[in-house]
Parts: sequence; C-alpha cells; structure tokens
Amino acid sequence: MITIEQLKEVKERTESLNRYLDIDGKKMQYEEEQLRTQDPGFWEDAKRAEAQMKLVKGLEKWIKGYAAVETLASELETAYEFFREELVSEAEVDELYARALTALEDLELKNMLRREEDSMDTVLKINSGAGGTEAQDWAQMLMRMYMRWAETNGYRCVVSNLLEGDDAGIKTCTLEIQGEYAYGYLKSENGVHRLVRVSPYNAQGKRMTSFASVFVTPLVDDSIEINIETARISWDTFRSSGAGGQNVNKVESGVRARYMWRNPLTGVEEEILIECTETRDQPKNKERALARLRTFIYDKEHQKYLDDIASKRKTMVSTGDRSAKIRTYNYPQGRITDHRINYTIYNLSAFMDGQIQDCIDHLIVAENAERMKESEL
Repeated sequence: MITIEQLKEVKERTESLNRYLDIDGKKMQYEEEQLRTQDPGFWEDAKRAEAQMKLVKGLEKWIKGYAAVETLASELETAYEFFREELVSEAEVDELYARALTALEDLELKNMLRREEDSMDTVLKINSGAGGTEAQDWAQMLMRMYMRWAETNGYRCVVSNLLEGDDAGIKTCTLEIQGEYAYGYLKSENGVHRLVRVSPYNAQGKRMTSFASVFVTPLVDDSIEINIETARISWDTFRSSGAGGQNVNKVESGVRARYMWRNPLTGVEEEILIECTETRDQPKNKERALARLRTFIYDKEHQKYLDDIASKRKTMVSTGDRSAKIRTYNYPQGRITDHRINYTIYNLSAFMDGQIQDCIDHLIVAENAERMKESEL
C-alpha cells in the first residue's frame, strides 16, 4: 500500500511540472496559433502551413499529456481517501499509483528532450567491428535488440539496408525507427558497444571480446532547412536482392545516390553514398534515398555542435564522440555496464530482448543534469 508521503510526492511533482511546462502559457499560445490556421489563405503557402500545424499539434500534445497526468494524480488522491473509508481496495489504489507515476515520469522525460530534433524519427546504423564472424554475430544481436525495443514501445521499424556476414551475423545494417521521440530516446546509443563472452564460433571455447559501432541520427523532415544542390547528385540503378519474388532480380528497382558534399567550414569536399532497396518501386526508393541524404547532410553539419559539446564535456553522457566505448555486455558475469554514468544492470537476457528503456531513462536524466549544471556556470 502506498504511503501518504508517496501521495504527496506525486501531487508535488505534478504541480511542479505544471509550472515548469508553463501549461497556462501553452494553452494561451495554442488558442492564438489555432486561430491562425483558420485564415482563408492559410494553405496558400503549403510549407509554412505544415510548420504551423506541427506547432499547433506539438502544443496540443503537451496540454493533453499534462491533463492526463493531472487527472490520474487527482484520481489517486480520491482513491486514497476512499480506501481510508473502506470503499476501494488496497490493490486498486496501488494500481492507480503505478499508472499515475508512469504517466508522470514519461512526461518528465519528454520534457528533458527539448532539442528540435529529439521528437523526430531516427536512423540507426550498426557496423560490425574487426573480428570476423564473432563481431558480425554481435552486430546482428544488437540489431535484434533495437528492433525488439522498437516493437515493445510501439515504434515502426524498417530495415532499409542490410549486408549479411560471411558465415553468420551481419556486417552492417541501417534501421529507420519511426515514432514520436525515437531520436531523443536513442541518441545516447551512439558509440562503440563491447561484447565479452565465450564464443560459440571458437572451437577452443575461449572468452572473446568483440565490438560494434552504433550511429544514430535524426530523420529530418521539411521543417528543417537542408540545402541540397541537385546538380551535385548522380544516380545509379541496380537490381535488388533478397525477398520480393522474381521482380527483384529482373527490375533495376534499387537506387544509389552519390552526392559531393562541401564542408561549409573547411570547403573540403566529400562523397556521400546512399543506397535504397526497400521497395520494388524505383521512384519510391529514390524518394527515400533523398530523405536519407537530407538526414546524412544534417548529421554532418550537426556534428560541429556535438564537437563543441565534446570540448566541454569530458566524463559526460553526450560527448558526440562516436568512437567512444559506451557500454560493455559481459555474458560470463551476466551484466551490462554503461561506462558514461557507471550504471550496471544484472539482467542481460532481458536487456538483449529489447528491455533497454530503464538504461535510456537514466542517460536522459544524467544528460539533463549535465545541461542544467552547465547553465549555472
């Protein structure tokens, strides 16, 4: 049974979130922005209209999200009083407390994901490290882990690129994970993931260490301006492979885009190569390849921001260093350790089955604490 202190904590955190989110201010802003959508010429500028609708929907989500938390907190307080009068059971109060706390923590976490790109879909790429079959098997294990996380949390996950290993596993794969705050939740997965286990591919049964790199970028939409010079794009088509029937071997539905990107800071040019074989429709593949190119360019230009953070943060969560070893998965000891926050979990099988949200939550809280500390300096 919950205590009166736990009840007070939920009430206080709910009231604090109201002030922090400025819900009253958001309600006023929502009404003002909603009125703008009723202008007769609103849709004459489609791009501007879409940006306005995105703003309105964003405000609406915060207002409705807080309203749901406030309702649960109020119902919990009422249920607690009813329990004291023996009108409801202890189990009913505990169940309502769990729901209220979950909704409250979820909104608090989303409030910590404040950057514009945090609410976007994400592209997650996994590359196996040196080590042959063992490393390639490890890359596939990570792919399954992220796909299971996406499935568990109601995200849509699409394998947009996959290169299988020589004997087992994969050499590389690219996942598109679509849903609200997909990038915000997964951005801390950037870095090198280390596996320690007795390898099933080693005849002598030796303990081996393998590595895989994970790269996470937001899948940018039209609300973010990305300058692409179409004259710098060259296109190739090729026959896809894999599932899809005989059509994949007869029609050149796969597309390959080559783009000469110029670094705006140094002027140095670099070729960006994008391949897409997701569908059997070449125009659709081309459209998706362009979307991925936009994401790639955004990531390149966004890296300066990450480098600036890295110069200030030495032991912090989001250093932007994608070569940093961020986490060790130790099978002999049955534990996972995130080295950035010194956080250890002794439930390896569940973690590898996609139950990584608790670790993600700790990383978001740690990064938010770092950001607040920086603002005080």
